[in-house]
Amino acid sequence: MLSTPANPGSPRRIVILGSTGSIGTNTIDVVTQQPERLRVIGLSAHSQWEQLFQQARLLRPRWVALTDADAAGRADLSRLPAGVELLRGRDAVARMAADPETDIVVSAIVGSAGLLGTWEALRAGKTVALANKETLVMAGSLVRGMLDAHGGKLLPVDSEHSAIFQALAGHHEQPLGDLVDRLVLTGSGGPFRGRTTAELADVPIEAALKHPTWKMGPKITIDSATLMNKALEVIEARWLFELPAERIDVIIHPESIVHSFVEFCDGSVLAQLSPPDMRLPIQYALNYPDRLAGPARRLDWQSLRALHFEAPDRDTFPALDLGQEVARRGGTCGAVLNAANEAAVGLFLEGKIRFLEIARACSAVLAQHAFSPAPSLEELMAADRWARQEVYRWIRQPQPTTIP
Repeated sequence: MLSTPANPGSPRRIVILGSTGSIGTNTIDVVTQQPERLRVIGLSAHSQWEQLFQQARLLRPRWVALTDADAAGRADLSRLPAGVELLRGRDAVARMAADPETDIVVSAIVGSAGLLGTWEALRAGKTVALANKETLVMAGSLVRGMLDAHGGKLLPVDSEHSAIFQALAGHHEQPLGDLVDRLVLTGSGGPFRGRTTAELADVPIEAALKHPTWKMGPKITIDSATLMNKALEVIEARWLFELPAERIDVIIHPESIVHSFVEFCDGSVLAQLSPPDMRLPIQYALNYPDRLAGPARRLDWQSLRALHFEAPDRDTFPALDLGQEVARRGGTCGAVLNAANEAAVGLFLEGKIRFLEIARACSAVLAQHAFSPAPSLEELMAADRWARQEVYRWIRQPQPTTIP
């Protein structure tokens, strides 16, 4: 259940981890339009102190946190409102997430850096509105154990997983494994839908960053272009809904209106539809189980001419098969794939590798790693570090110049 505020009639007290990113700013938009229900008491950013302090002037939280020490040292404290405490370093995120005053933690830090705050929030039995898919990709088994041990709750914020969560609402009398035949995650296909491998050999960075539907940060946008985002979402769904990888599928839906399907054992299919607007799943998580009017856009049925669906091209976009493999094997595979992808995407954005080499690097590193079926958190972090180093080693090796 959701944590209960000290005064039942008071707003839910929220900490936003990664408040300057896309999810963080959308969360603030939701909160400011529901002040009687929601109140931000903590904000964190890595280095963007100007934007963080501007958010603090708007929301007047108890704390703001900068995880980058250099940025914290450069920050102009005269621009921070009186009464707002500045916290510094990675431990600051854990402190806000676990504080007794915190009811909900919005986990919106991109990448493996988001694991710490989510972990500490769940250790403290908090409700986590999870936008950081890497937490479950890296440490899904351990997170499930943390939920069982400490009574916290995960509420999905990714539009696809929120759609599944909403479609499953009210279906609690049967075990999920008996109730559901298949989960189908939809994806827009990204900017390169329909392209061949040969056509993607030398695509520029700018083209990969032009997503046709969603406005996101550069890392997530590149993941959408490679379809690695769908691969990571398959792994996330495996742990979030505790279904085997064989019962989780992906379909391409360029309009991004249907956000996912649930196929039930009787043949019925339920889906959640809405315009592509992240404020809707954010609001649903923050107010769960209630539904309220909010800032999200409404679906205009009169302008909706058609909905298209197609199978993903797994030959051109091999990241999808990597995701299925990792979801099936578990263990250290998620930490290795996630870290290798973060490193490879970073190298692509720096112009040091080509687009198609992102998935190739991930595949090579995943194949070479020392698999452990039941790793500790420390072993997962070690696997994360190893995979990043291995990507840099991989790019120094001679790579084939022909298109496979």
